[in-house]
Amino acid sequence: MQALFVIAKLITFVLSLVVAYLAYHGYRRSGQTPMLYVSSGFVFIGVGAICEGLIYLVFETTSASAALMQAAIVSSGMVLVLISLEK
Repeated sequence: MQALFVIAKLITFVLSLVVAYLAYHGYRRSGQTPMLYVSSGFVFIGVGAICEGLIYLVFETTSASAALMQAAIVSSGMVLVLISLEK
């Protein structure tokens, strides 16, 4: 069961990095700043997808504080994507 959890997290991480790369490539091609925000946002979302377990294990925190850190990182990514939509 734990292996499925790790695989699901890694798939989410890889997909978010693919989207971030494509958005960055779009930024380089068009020079539109909102694409840079989208790219950065998806990097944060991808890192947030895998960081909860790492924070819990590496820093030996509680699961609640690790979840709070994950939520903060993912929320930061969402804010960047939201900013890109407003520009």
